[in-house]
This record gives sequence, C-alpha cells and structure tokens, in this order.
Amino acid sequence: MARIFAFGPYRLDASAGILFRGAEPVALGRRAIALLALLVEREGKPVAKEALFEKAWPAQAIEDSNLTVQIAAIRRMLDERGGSASWIETLPRRGYRYIGPAVAIDDPDAATAAAASTQLALPDRPSIAVLPFSSLNGDRAQDYVAEGMVDDIVTGLARIKGLFVIARHSTAPYRERVLDVKQIGRELGVRYVLEGSVRKSGSNIRVNVQMIDASTGAHVWAERYDRASDDIFELQDEIALSAVGAIAPSIRRAEMDRVKRKRPDSLDAYDLVLRAQPDVDSGMPERVISALGLLERAIQLDPGYALAYGNAAMCHHCLFLRAGWQEASRAASIHHARLALIHGQDDATALTLAGFSIGMDGHDRGAAFTAFEAALAISSSSALTYILGSVMLGWGGEAEQAIVWSERGMRLSPFDPWAFAAFDAQAMSHLLRGRYKEACSAAYKSVHANPGHSITYVQLAAALAKLGRLEDAKCAAARVLELHPTFRFSRQFAGVNCAPALAEALGEALLLAGLPE
Repeated sequence: MARIFAFGPYRLDASAGILFRGAEPVALGRRAIALLALLVEREGKPVAKEALFEKAWPAQAIEDSNLTVQIAAIRRMLDERGGSASWIETLPRRGYRYIGPAVAIDDPDAATAAAASTQLALPDRPSIAVLPFSSLNGDRAQDYVAEGMVDDIVTGLARIKGLFVIARHSTAPYRERVLDVKQIGRELGVRYVLEGSVRKSGSNIRVNVQMIDASTGAHVWAERYDRASDDIFELQDEIALSAVGAIAPSIRRAEMDRVKRKRPDSLDAYDLVLRAQPDVDSGMPERVISALGLLERAIQLDPGYALAYGNAAMCHHCLFLRAGWQEASRAASIHHARLALIHGQDDATALTLAGFSIGMDGHDRGAAFTAFEAALAISSSSALTYILGSVMLGWGGEAEQAIVWSERGMRLSPFDPWAFAAFDAQAMSHLLRGRYKEACSAAYKSVHANPGHSITYVQLAAALAKLGRLEDAKCAAARVLELHPTFRFSRQFAGVNCAPALAEALGEALLLAGLPE
C-alpha cells in the first residue's frame, strides 16, 4: 500500500518517490527522497547511519560523505522553500533525527481524491513542460549534455509570447519516474509535454525529441538531430535553437486544430486569433477578408492584443497587393502594424508581422529591420522573422543576404506555414544573380508549399522564361491570372518597392511569359 507522509506544507509520496509542496512537485533527487521518507516515518526517533545507507544505497559500500551530501540537499531544499533546515537534527557519530512539524500518514484513497480535487487547471494559453532528457550513454558523467540542452530549450520556449512554460525545477523529479504523459500533464497542469534522449559518441551526438499532447496522448511533433562537432556546448546550443524553432509552429498548428473543435460562440480573443490564422497565412484576398472579421472581434474583446493587430496588418497588406492596390488597404496595414508595435514590445511574432507591413507597405525598410532585430532579441529562434525578413531583402535586391535569411528560417522551421515565402525570396534572388536553374527549383518548392498563392507562380513564370521554357512559363502565367485576375507586374513592383535591377530582370521575363505590365 502506498504511504503518503504529510508534514508542514509538504506531502511525500514514498512509493512514487516524489515530494510536493502544496500541489507543486519539489526538485529533490531519488536518494534524498528515500532518506527523507525514512526520517519522517520515524518521526522524533534517531535513525542510524547504517539504516540510512541501506535505504538509499542498498547493499553498497558507501563513504559517509555521500550521506552528508544528501542530508545537506534536503536541508537546503527545506530552507529555500520556506521551511527550516533545522527540521533534520544531526546526532554526532550516530545518525540523524526528524524533529520538524508533526507527521501524518494520509489514507491512500483520501490522498487520491484530494489529488483529483486539486488537479491543476490548464492555463488559458498553450502550456508545455520539458521533461529531463534521458542520456543513453549509461555514463552519468555525460548527463551534463542532456541537462544543458533541456536548460536551453526551456529558456528558448520561455521567450515565446503567450506560451506557458513549466520551470525546469518542477520537471526535475520526473527523471526518476516512469509515468504516462497524460498523468504528467495532469500533475503539472500542461497541455503539451516534450521529452527526449541524447546519445553521445566521441564528437558525434544524436538527439531524439518528441512533443506529445498530454490531453490525448497523441504525438504532435518529433525530430532527430545528428551532428558532429568538437565543441559540444556550441552543438548543444545549435540543437536547442533548432528544436525551439520547430516546436513553436508545431504548437501553433496543434492549437489551431484544437480550437476548430470548440463551439464558435465559446471563443475568446486568443481563440479567435487562432481560428483566423490559417486564412491569414493563406495570403489570398477571399480568405483574409474572412480572417479580418475574426480579428476585429478579438480586438474588441482585447484592445491591447498585439498579435491580433499584427495579423490584421498582414490581412490589409494582402488586400493592398492582391485586391486592387487600394490606398485604404495600404493605410490600414500600416495603422494596424503601428498598433502591434505599441502593444507588442515583448511579442516576437507581433513585432515581426508589424515590421513586415511597415517595410513592405510603408516602404520603410529601416524601421522594418529595427522591428525584426527587436523580435530576434526576444526570441532568437523566431523562424518567421527570418522568413519575412528574407522576402524584404529579396525585393530590396539584397540577394545573397535574402538567401541566408531564408535558409536560416527554414532550418529553424522546415515545415513552417510561411515556407513558400522563404522559397519565393530564394527564387527572386537566384534569378537576380542569373542562377536560373536554382531560381526555378526554388519557385517549384514555393508552388508546392502554397499552390493557392499567386505570387509563387509569378516567380515560377519568370524563372521558366529565363530558362527558355516559354510554354511552361505561359502556363504558370495563366495560373497567376486565374488566382489574381487584375495582376499587373509594374503595380506589384511599385507596391513592394522592388529594387530597380530586380524589377528589370523580372519584368523582362514576365513579359516573355505573357503577363501584363
């Protein structure tokens, strides 16, 4: 039968090997938990060193210093948590004695009922716990690699606005426990759980990471990283950065799927933005008009919601470029972008969307990249910042830098909803540099990533024309006009403040493909 000891603000579940302060798990190692359990079980009575050694290190020959270290850890935890280190009394040359608050042994059934009644409610935002990664080397001396990686991932996730991240000390007790992720989610009050393993061999390292929806047990995302490096800490940072960059859009997709299952009349501002997001990301007029209705409702509910303003700016940007080049749409894009900047100083995504609209529609690339730099200072793993920055660099004629930024964005988030924009940036940049095969390859990737977006076919038509494949180019041009009947490339170039050299190269190719100037 499980035994649960209650003393002061603590509950110690000896069978599970975990200590709670209130509803929060306390970071204390397996051996320290075992020693504390024996001491509180024998409340007020001396416990000999031999009995303590047998409890924590059964059938092992252990030096006294090991016991001293573990007792010190218990005392330190009690002191840091507002208890008292003096609850554990040292009996010189004999052992130790628990002399703290009275200990009660809870009834297991009552404890289960209490745990159910105090189950942590999910936050009103996406929430995640990163469990300690397991080291597959069997060498505890190598655990620092796994621990450092978890630290970096937790730190990176904590910088994502609107994401509730459990502190690492609250997940540390799960290193010694084998539990179903659903139970972990209930205990920590989170929707998502990230777990992983690390195997190091010489200068090679393999990291497996997976994210699970704790409410259903379904896998949301999984990835394997294989790297070789002489600098293990640099490698650790790189993998953590890549993982954070991939986790963020995976959570966003999972949250959008979740909100689809909710009744429309039960949506708050956050849910409204989630519901609007796929239509915002589509970049096509009919869909962004639908998204704007939801975003306007979100802003009415929360007038300081920066991400709602940022997404609205992107919708008006789309309407400006693809629904008649109306000055009112351009002005609305800039207006909402400025509000996103005002309210989103701590939100990397809102800053990115605002910077893009100000740069593209306001033609102020300096202000745009100031916003991008602020976004990256908040979240260095923001793939969207690099992707949208690459588009702006591409239209600005900074070809090589555009390719660097687009590749960095794709490295961080290989399946990002905005991947088509990164490929567009590559296509126009390769075309500007006369690398027509590379431009065509990137344009095909863009079409594959978002076949419903007209600008992807613009890049493809130009690249095919440059390769002399005029029949294929004309087919791509026909698709442009099917998706965007009023398309005129001169107005497109003026709208995005296209660099003169790029406008000349693209314009010549698009005329050959049959697109109207």
